[in-house]
Order: sequence, then structure tokens, then C-alpha cells
Amino acid sequence: VQLQASGGGLVQVGDSLRLSCKVSGRAVSVIDMCWFRQVPGMEREFVAGIRRSAGDKYYADSVKGRFTISRDWAKNTVFLQMNSLKPEDTAVYYCAGGRESSAWNTMNYWGQGTQVTVSS
Repeated sequence: VQLQASGGGLVQVGDSLRLSCKVSGRAVSVIDMCWFRQVPGMEREFVAGIRRSAGDKYYADSVKGRFTISRDWAKNTVFLQMNSLKPEDTAVYYCAGGRESSAWNTMNYWGQGTQVTVSS
């Protein structure tokens, strides 16, 4: 299983970005998916997750109301729509996937990360 994240870039405060994460290989092994982010010297932080069973979505308090996670099951792709970006959203964003109902930080599969930089 491989996860390929894309869509990062350099934007201004208040701009939007849409990250994508494509699952390839044995995609049936990837049930629930999520996004984390990491700033150098800091621990990886949960951003958003989506459960396949009921489509339930979860968000970190810091991104609620601004970020939206979604998934295209047919294309084995998960998205993170990020609106009203702030400088504190600057980080490397990682997508991850794993078994049903797994804790987000125990996902089996991780993508390589995509850099998001929000300039003020």
C-alpha cells in the first residue's frame, strides 16, 4: 500500500488549498483515513480524520470550521480542503490510513508529506 500526498504550496493568509492523498496498491486494507501535520521540532499533530463505516468526520479544534476532510471511495483518494489559512497552519501535512476504528496515531500506512506554507 502506498499513499501519495499532493497539493501543498505557498499561499497567503486567508487563502485556500486542497490537499489530496491517493491510495494505491492493496487499497482495501485502508479503511479509515486521516491527516496529520508536523512543524520541525514539534510532535506530529492530528488534523482531521474520516471513518469509512459511517462517514464520521473528526477535526482538531484548531481547524474546525476551516478545514473539511472528504473521500472519494471510487478513486481511493482522500482530500483536505483548507480555507481561511493562517500562518500557524504552516507545516508538513501527512495523510495516513489503516484499519477500521484504529486510533488515528496508529494508522498502518503513511504518505510522504506535502509542505504547506502560509505567508503573512
